[in-house]
Amino acid sequence: MTANAIWTDVQAIRAKAPLVHNITNFVVMNNTANALLAIGASPVMAHAPEEVEDMVAIASSLVINIGTLSREWISAMGLAMKAAAARKIPIVFDPVGAGATSYRTNTCRELLTLAAPTIIRGNGSEIMALEDSSVTTKGVDSSEEGTAAEGAARALATQYGCTVVVSGETDLITDGSDVRFVRNGHAIMPRVTGLGCTATALVGAFAAVNSNPVAASTHAMAVMGICGELAAQEAAGPASLQVGLIDALYTLGAEQISAMLR
Repeated sequence: MTANAIWTDVQAIRAKAPLVHNITNFVVMNNTANALLAIGASPVMAHAPEEVEDMVAIASSLVINIGTLSREWISAMGLAMKAAAARKIPIVFDPVGAGATSYRTNTCRELLTLAAPTIIRGNGSEIMALEDSSVTTKGVDSSEEGTAAEGAARALATQYGCTVVVSGETDLITDGSDVRFVRNGHAIMPRVTGLGCTATALVGAFAAVNSNPVAASTHAMAVMGICGELAAQEAAGPASLQVGLIDALYTLGAEQISAMLR
């Protein structure tokens, strides 16, 4: 991973404005849409079963986030994932709260049997629960550091033939053999709801312009962490950090990436 490669992807997103189709949760719709707009992508939040296949047909990537589950949304997710797989459109899957209830964990597994994802992004506990049903999580928050889930991440990547991103103080990205780490970010970021979901949406934007899932995921997580650090420089607390993060995504330049990348 190099700063130049990350900047190339950022420029591609801003030039192409890829349509990122999100089936995501009520809590984060506004935040993730604004983050995608700020980085230069074009977000759409469409979850009606009657239209998701048509929306996938014009999208550059599909982001599935199970945060607020309902039967109708699960049906829509399945339809969208199968349509995206048929069209070879990147699928980014976020197993929010996997391990908190059997319903969440089983729903994730059922959806993943319908279409293998290109990328799975979750926190340490979610990734471990998805790989081992005996693991439990604390609601939608992680009780495990990202690097502690490396074994589970490698196993999931091998099982589904995908890239797995484990977010935490240090982000881990693996395809089962290649393992990369991103050490950007700020301690106040977990105090803002939905920033993990925002990271997933950004992964969708980068996957839309970079056909290498490991590289796309690594670049997205680096940008998320760098922009979190930039926002924290001016933030008085979580609320202003949330606003500052959107501004940082919008104003991000090559020099900042080069100076701050870890």
